[in-house]
Amino acid sequence: MLTRRAALMGAAGVASLPILAKAAHAETVAAPLAAPADLSSLTRIKRKLIAPPFVHDHEQVAPGAPRIVEFEMKIAEKEIEVDDGAYLQGMTFDGSIPGPMMVVHEGDYVELTLINPEDNMLPHNIDFHAATGALGGGALTHVNPGEKTILRFKATRPGTFVYHCAPGGPMIPWHVASGMAGTIMVLPRDGLKDHEGNPVSYDRIYYIGENEFYIPKDENGDYKRYADVGESYADTLEVMNGLIPTHVVFNGKVGALTGDNAMTANVGERVLFVHSQANRDTRPHLIGGHGDLVWEHGKFNNVPDRDMETWFIRGGSAGAALYTFLQPGVYAYVNHNLIEAVNLGATAHVKVEGDWNNDLMEQVLAPSDLNAI
Repeated sequence: MLTRRAALMGAAGVASLPILAKAAHAETVAAPLAAPADLSSLTRIKRKLIAPPFVHDHEQVAPGAPRIVEFEMKIAEKEIEVDDGAYLQGMTFDGSIPGPMMVVHEGDYVELTLINPEDNMLPHNIDFHAATGALGGGALTHVNPGEKTILRFKATRPGTFVYHCAPGGPMIPWHVASGMAGTIMVLPRDGLKDHEGNPVSYDRIYYIGENEFYIPKDENGDYKRYADVGESYADTLEVMNGLIPTHVVFNGKVGALTGDNAMTANVGERVLFVHSQANRDTRPHLIGGHGDLVWEHGKFNNVPDRDMETWFIRGGSAGAALYTFLQPGVYAYVNHNLIEAVNLGATAHVKVEGDWNNDLMEQVLAPSDLNAI
């Protein structure tokens, strides 16, 4: 009997769509031959993922022994308006760009159910930079439309780590540049520590996922729009290979974290900002603020840097910065390549409520005419 999977993976099932054929012939690895791990004594909990910049409920200090933490994510291929008149044929984890952030503790087991609905066109998978073996799980999670898979891995290293789709060959950069990336944070079991080894906690946490997009234009310089993700491939590939993005954005679109969608905080609150870029380097900067403690590499076994003005996030990684807000107002959180921040879209806002402290900053003289008496 010819199964749906066999049809999709075979030549007859993919001949009409060359993109699907290339993706379906990506590297696949048979499940390793070993006895199943016996984790029957561990407690299971389920976490419901939410769209960034927000993060699902979690404990900052592990409440007890390691657990199996269950997540479920659906892959969604959908059109996204990145800016006025600029439409991306996006590929997403759970419908958001970036994909939702997952939080567990060191020693916990991550158990992800990954679903590729029937109405999608392409095969997908997930590569966790936090995982060990099988291409980060990518080799064990290839799912065609209409399939699901369950992957479990042990979180052995504390820190912030990127995950992304990696279906093989030229499909990898295309899927990532179309939005298929996110972050998992593995907290130490006893929580975060400062530069002296003292416990430190956060009052709020925000996840900023930075993406660069490559949206094709027509001969008149207008952005092209496509019926589906497959139709967009050839033109998108040509723009991607030029390595010059049309947009560099936070959380999927220009202005996604500004205005009514700005992040919020209060004076005196300690906020943890987790920032990822799955494909290229970036330089987060909080205008008017600092990084009190910065895990630039995103790895909590390392001593955090202090009092940073701008920090560096390498392509394919995620970092974390902790800051206590001391003044009210609107703070701009930017990629400090200011061309990308101002002209291409990599700007967010943090609205902070509270009382102004003139000891920290005071306007001694308001702007006045030089000739005024």
